[in-house]
Amino acid sequence: MSGQPAHPVIDTHVLLRDGDKNLFSQRGGPYGHGRWHLPSGKLDEGEPLTVGAAREPQEETGITVEPAHLRLMQVVHHQQGGDGERIGFFFEATEWEGEPVNREPEKCLRLAWFTTHEMPEEIIEYPAAGLQGSLTSPGTLVEHNWEAECPNSP
Repeated sequence: MSGQPAHPVIDTHVLLRDGDKNLFSQRGGPYGHGRWHLPSGKLDEGEPLTVGAAREPQEETGITVEPAHLRLMQVVHHQQGGDGERIGFFFEATEWEGEPVNREPEKCLRLAWFTTHEMPEEIIEYPAAGLQGSLTSPGTLVEHNWEAECPNSP
């Protein structure tokens, strides 16, 4: 380890539920093409976490979520290989308004609802780790894609 401070990308992921159904988007860009994930995106510099989390579903799906209606469910510290590390905050929207539409067709192939018991098989691993934790043991930290033991730890 270099002893340098980490500069992870901060991501927000939002679980939008309608009863037992969860909204997913199928990626159309190069990363994870054809695979599924939750509405998500990077936090902008100087943006409060819940504001960024509320912004992403609006940009991607047209759904309106107030920051006060986001409940933190999971945190994932993800090692992205050669692209550095990310910290993902997984929220559940406790209230939201609107009908989802694909507002980013250049990045998203389609939106679809899946029940909690019949999730899509091809979820990108990083968001899958946060989603699984959110549904089974909310409030915990998941360290994803890291070696079991840090090789340079004392």
